[in-house]
Amino acid sequence: MIIIISIIFIIGYAAITLEHPLKINKAASAMLTGVLCWTVYALFKSDSHYVNSHLLEHLGDVAGILFFLLGAMTIVELIDAHDGFEIIIEKIKTEKQSKLVWSIALITFFLSAALDNLTTTIVMVSLLRKLIPNKKERWLLAGLVVISANAGGAWSPIGDVTTTMLWIGGQVTTWNIMIKTFIPSLVCMIIPTLIIAWRMKGKGEKMPLPNKKMNNISRASERNIVFFLGLGVLLFVPIFKTITHLPPFMGILFGLSLLWIVTEIIHSEKDEAEKGVLSVNHALRKIDTPSVLFFLGILLSIAALEVTGVLDDAALWMDKTIGNINVITMLIGFFSSIVDNVPLVAAAQGMYSMDLYPTDHYFWEFLAYCAGTGGSCLIIGSAAGVAAMGLEKIEFFWYVKKISLLALIGYVAGAAVYLLQKQLL
Repeated sequence: MIIIISIIFIIGYAAITLEHPLKINKAASAMLTGVLCWTVYALFKSDSHYVNSHLLEHLGDVAGILFFLLGAMTIVELIDAHDGFEIIIEKIKTEKQSKLVWSIALITFFLSAALDNLTTTIVMVSLLRKLIPNKKERWLLAGLVVISANAGGAWSPIGDVTTTMLWIGGQVTTWNIMIKTFIPSLVCMIIPTLIIAWRMKGKGEKMPLPNKKMNNISRASERNIVFFLGLGVLLFVPIFKTITHLPPFMGILFGLSLLWIVTEIIHSEKDEAEKGVLSVNHALRKIDTPSVLFFLGILLSIAALEVTGVLDDAALWMDKTIGNINVITMLIGFFSSIVDNVPLVAAAQGMYSMDLYPTDHYFWEFLAYCAGTGGSCLIIGSAAGVAAMGLEKIEFFWYVKKISLLALIGYVAGAAVYLLQKQLL
């Protein structure tokens, strides 16, 4: 049974990794893998009640992550529908290239922590297309956006799906993960930014930013209300969890319902056609549902490996073969640039129990940093990288030549800072 489930998982994982050559959506591969793993488990176990109880137990944990993602994605889509991100665009001044590099990096870093790295990358790359006429210079800054978005998402419980998984799973707490991984993540962003700013020093000026004005005062007011309220409810989720001790998806649903009511009120006088594209109903249709189904499939697959004891055996093998938990965590970060970081973190959660590494143990914090930032080393190694690749048609080997080494230097430097910080504190 264990051999069959392991083979199914490996084949499914290969199909996910080779999504583009196979032209099969990774969500389909992940869901089929998850269902087949549990089907084999059920066929080999005579007690169906035992299997179902395990499945429902894990489904409860998975559902918490999925509902959180659905709520967060809807809020972000609603902000975008109201042109809320234009507020950020308007704040960027038309200055020298080196200053633009730092502006892009810092805005991406902090915006990613408040939203998420994927959404932030889409917003910032779209902005670059308005600012930089030269394709190669734009690609260089798009690479910086990927690094900065992943670094910014790693230190926030809502900034990267892997950090969110650790937060929801109880491995890390809000303030601790922010305090312990902020400086390493900042170093991971600053070093590549310094190099890219030096490279672009003295290069041609960018295009002037289009002066996009709101149609009227009412429209601008609606935009500001939705942007600041949406950002506020996202930032309130960790506070809600701290106060109520309820799962994070309850906080995100609270925020979404509040924003839903507010948008219904402010658009109540509009006709149905105008109101439709600004409604939560429209935002729900625009969210990336295949990604949600991918998380469902891969997390159920990992759960099957956990209940059959495969992950425990893998953890024992790694401990005996490698021995050093810091090296293991660094390797997980490196592997996340080749394969998706979501199943790697989910596997680590299953391999290492909280009895061994309790809440806020440095292993979980270091894992959040490594899995979040290691994916920047290749453009296919993170959702942010794939998004930038799709929007700008960035070539894989161009990224390897121009960005990968910078991302690797930043990743290793940030990891070194984290380990040094652990020793000092």
